[in-house]
This record gives sequence, C-alpha cells and structure tokens, in this order.
Amino acid sequence: MKLIQFHLPNMGKRVGIVTREDEVIDVTSDESSGVLEILELAYSEGVSIGVLLADIQERVASPPLSIPSRPGRSAEPRNDRLIFEDLNIPPDPNKPHLLLPLDTPEVWGCGVTYKRSADMRDEDSEQDIYSRVYNANRPEIFFKGTVPRCTGPNDFVCIRSDSELTATEPELAYVLGADGEIAGYTICNDVSAWDLERENPLYLPQSKIFYGCCALGPMFVTASEIDDPYNLDMRCTVLRDDKTLYEGEVNTSQIKWKFEELTEFLCRDNPVPIGTVVSTGTGIIVPNDLPLAPGDVVQIEIDGLGTLSNPVKQL
Repeated sequence: MKLIQFHLPNMGKRVGIVTREDEVIDVTSDESSGVLEILELAYSEGVSIGVLLADIQERVASPPLSIPSRPGRSAEPRNDRLIFEDLNIPPDPNKPHLLLPLDTPEVWGCGVTYKRSADMRDEDSEQDIYSRVYNANRPEIFFKGTVPRCTGPNDFVCIRSDSELTATEPELAYVLGADGEIAGYTICNDVSAWDLERENPLYLPQSKIFYGCCALGPMFVTASEIDDPYNLDMRCTVLRDDKTLYEGEVNTSQIKWKFEELTEFLCRDNPVPIGTVVSTGTGIIVPNDLPLAPGDVVQIEIDGLGTLSNPVKQL
C-alpha cells in the first residue's frame, strides 16, 4: 500500500491511503493519527502494516466516508475523497497539500554505496578515502537529521549560508519497522555541502546536517509493494528558470551493500527507533560546475515511489 500524510485546512495533519486510481482515502483516527503511529500500532498488535491498513481501508471503502466504531477504536467522519495530484502542490495552510510521508524520529544516511560515487568523489579529493570506504568491510553511516531539519514534497531544501558548492544527492530510502525489518520505502534528497566536506572530512556533520538538508516523500510505500528494491530506476532532474540544467539516472542494482547489512551496522550497539529512515547513498553525481542555486527545482523519480520535487533557497 501507499501511504501519505497531508494537510487539510482547519483539520491539520491527516493520513491517507493512495489507491491505484490515485484517489486518497482518509484513514485518520486517534490510533492512526500519523504514519509513524500506524507503524507502532502494527507492531504493538503483532500484525503486518498491510493487514492493518487493509482492515482500515475496508472499513472506509464505501460511502459515506466514515469508519464504523469497533471496540478499542475511535472513529470520525471523513471528508470527500481527494486526488493525489491535487495534494501535490506547494504547501499552503489554506489548501490541502502533502506533508512529510512520516514524522520520522531519525534519518540516517549511507555514503559511497555506488562505485560511481567513489570514483567521482576521489577525483575531487587529495586522498582515496572514498574508494577505500567503498572497498572496506564497514559502510559509511552518518546521522542526517530529525523532523525539524527535514522537508516534505514541494517545500524548500536549503543551501547553507557558508557553502558555495551544495548539491543534491538523490537516494532510495527505506523505513525501519520493528527489529530492523524494512517496513517500506520513500525517496530522499540528501542535500549536502560538498565544499565543506572536501575541505576536511571531519566537517562531514556540517556538510550533512542543517536546516532543510533532507527532503522525503512524496509517499511511504510498504515493502510488499516493491518487488525488487535492487532493480529500481532512479532519475534526477535539476531545473533552473524552467529549463533543464542537469539530468542523471542510475539503477539501484549498482548499490554495493544489501540493506540488511546496512541496518546491521546501523543498529549495532545503537538504539534505533521504529520509523527511522535510512537513506542508501547516491549513484547520481551532479558535476561540480552545477551547484544548486536559489530558485532551482530538484525532481527525483524512483519506480513505484513517485516523484519528489523541491525548490531550493539560500539560508
């Protein structure tokens, strides 16, 4: 199933299931007030997300759009159905629009998981640190952000005030359920100040963590919807003045690490909560002479996960 969080004027954050016809079924309740809460509820009840969502969807599938009460579950009236693309607009408190796909407690990033990334980054470094990491037995894993540092679909990603070479890093991301299992997938724009990292690798946290450094969306897609996460086409387009500045693509088959291996390293001696987002690294490297600039628009598309679009602003 495909889940979104969206804003309705005078009602605030809602949770919706996106149908095959791109209709949005509002499944918000006290117990399902957000996607994270749904993940936690599925874990506490010992059922899969798919089973829980199928139960919710069955109860709201037919007009009138309301969920009948059942023991232990609250219900409330539903608004008319919406179309997904009608929500896929710049955020405006007076209009229905998409929000972050979930209010994740943590976002972690993985680096140099594609050989293309290692080779191109070493060209800009005085050392072969990237190739050494790519060929090592331990992956690069770094803390990326929390909700206040993240942005949803059509909202701004940012350029640090002290950076002159900030770039988009388009990535497939997965969401952890209980016990390290992969609950679902989304798209991540791992915005990074490359010039800070290249000045000194110890500046990596400043390169990676700042306001508007991470975009997620447009939806949370349960793991059962993705047949093979290691065979997804990913495309990135950067627009400037409504013209294509850059286009790149990669297939996730080029990722070196299995996601279970990345998760094992992440969770080793490290308490990782349910709903944590793990971004799996980029294989699309924008040339150095095309850094992000205010007013640019970054579009990242991955098979089965939709398109994440974000404008760019300078801090």
